[in-house]
Amino acid sequence: MKKLLAKLILKLVGWKVVLEGDVDNLDRCILVVAPHTSNAEYLLGNLAYWSLGKKLKVIIKDAHTKAWYGFIVKAIGGIGIDRSQKNDLVKFVVDLFKKEDFSLVITPEGTRSRVPKWRKGFYHMALAAKVPIVYAAGDFKKKVMYLGKKISVEELESRSFEEIMTDMEEYYKKIHPKYPENWNPKIF
Repeated sequence: MKKLLAKLILKLVGWKVVLEGDVDNLDRCILVVAPHTSNAEYLLGNLAYWSLGKKLKVIIKDAHTKAWYGFIVKAIGGIGIDRSQKNDLVKFVVDLFKKEDFSLVITPEGTRSRVPKWRKGFYHMALAAKVPIVYAAGDFKKKVMYLGKKISVEELESRSFEEIMTDMEEYYKKIHPKYPENWNPKIF
């Protein structure tokens, strides 16, 4: 039901999903979503994932899971984290992946505002959990959600962080964010 509903909503709003790799790439990974200039990317990304019948989770401020609408946030994959406390998010993510298969959404910018560079946590989470990194992007000019380009665990372990980031930077340069003024295409 969720799959059909997601396909219908995407069609009604004029968006399409382009799969850039095997659909199975989306089963167990760190899903790097960029550019992140609006909450619309999350909503469209959820619909794209649901349209493919895949399971998605996202780490967010616990205020959203504790609010009156928290049951909705949790139902669509929200995992609340108290950001006022020091958390070992890498260990937390590794433990989550030991329990189940899913894609974990990470927005390395960490905010919808322009940042000088990305945070590196997504890279360390993928290495520690031994899961691939998969690219995801919403192009607001073309109205396309791109999903599925993968950096395998073997690549993560054999290539340098700088090489991987250079490839990612090149990939995301072609994407048109909702608010271009909030996007810094120089990610590291």
